[in-house]
Amino acid sequence: MVSTFAALTHCIERELHEVQRLFDVEIESRIPCVNDLVRHVGRFRGKMLRPMLVLFSGSACGKLTRAHVTVAAVVEMVHMATLVHDDVLDEAELRRKGATINHLRGNEAAVMLGDYLISHSYHLCSSLDSQFCSRTIARTTNEVCEGELLQINNRGRFSLDEKTYYQIIAGKTASLCGACCLLGAKLSDADDEAVSRMDRFGRCIGEAFQIQDDILDLVGDVKQVGKTLGTDIEKGKMTLPMIHFMHHAPHQHRELLQSLLESRDADKVERIRNLILPSSSITYAQGRAAQRCEEAIRTLEDLPESDARRALEMAARLVVDRPM
Repeated sequence: MVSTFAALTHCIERELHEVQRLFDVEIESRIPCVNDLVRHVGRFRGKMLRPMLVLFSGSACGKLTRAHVTVAAVVEMVHMATLVHDDVLDEAELRRKGATINHLRGNEAAVMLGDYLISHSYHLCSSLDSQFCSRTIARTTNEVCEGELLQINNRGRFSLDEKTYYQIIAGKTASLCGACCLLGAKLSDADDEAVSRMDRFGRCIGEAFQIQDDILDLVGDVKQVGKTLGTDIEKGKMTLPMIHFMHHAPHQHRELLQSLLESRDADKVERIRNLILPSSSITYAQGRAAQRCEEAIRTLEDLPESDARRALEMAARLVVDRPM
């Protein structure tokens, strides 16, 4: 399926190349030490899912324009900034199989680099004639921050419910994916109903992505995933598999999980992994991610058949089909 998805990117190949070029040009600094950090954070660029969501959504709803390229570069800057800041919050040392900025240069440099990326995203977005994109990006970054703050506020709350968990991930992850698809459709002059559907598509796959990310943080292989794992446990973040376990596992197992979460044992991540793996909680979370994926795909039913629509459908499925 991955190779098939790659084959479908031909419909946005030229624009995606322009996004990468614009991104690099926009964040280049005249100060060498800043450029050193910028080049390092460039390694965090993965499959560029969010720029592709902008471009595929635009292509599925109409014609791509120069504004699509600009917005695609903007959302990648915002995403990169969130990664840099997340690594500070999680005290992570590994990202995309390389050292994080905070591990390499310290928290101060990492925080400032994240701010640098955010400020450049607004600078670039302001080059567009319409204020709609700037206001959407600003609203979205507010939602991202609200989601992160809500999660911080609930650290160590081992009785966290699913409703609050979904509120957290709706802000910190799903909002940006929704904005990507919404803006892609809007810039192609799609009608309000289509724009709303694309927003819903992006938010659904954003939630599916975060649920799968939380599963990987708990039971993934660091060599496969390529970043520091176990940070949710270390930071007292209750994610969907743990929430389900705390509400459905046998009483003595729930007590053991809480005891491990409260402990400072060096091997607590591995012990929690071994406790939850045999339960139904991982399967439950995977099922919820798959449901969001299918809900996303249903929102595309009214779009005309095209490579872009097929690519969006595949992207939704690939979000929950990542190696453990």
